[in-house]
Amino acid sequence: QVQLVESGGGLVQAGGSLRLSCAASGRTFSSNAMGWFRQAPGKEREFVAAVSWSGGNTVYADSVKGRFTISRDNAKNTLYLQMNNLKPEDTAVYYCAADRSIFRTVLRGIKYDYWGQGTQVTVSS
Repeated sequence: QVQLVESGGGLVQAGGSLRLSCAASGRTFSSNAMGWFRQAPGKEREFVAAVSWSGGNTVYADSVKGRFTISRDNAKNTLYLQMNNLKPEDTAVYYCAADRSIFRTVLRGIKYDYWGQGTQVTVSS
């Protein structure tokens, strides 16, 4: 059974940093794009960032560009999201996701097939 398990969320003051992790099990995703999404209370889920299968290509939402960094360690089957200079508007449940297709080159607009259960990030002002 495929599982994606996020960790690393928590409460942080504005300007602080957090590093989210997403550990995959049940299959390897070393040939698949992966991404991070978030959902704030009362809002729709939104795209945050995505990374190619090799880690060589990344894309970000404008709202997090320059502050967040997505990366992956295929040897550990783990996805990361380093979040710096956090703002109260970054408060949300953060989800990781994995694509079933392999060696995808276009990273925007992917309909992901696997999702984690989410981890809460709360940024206080």
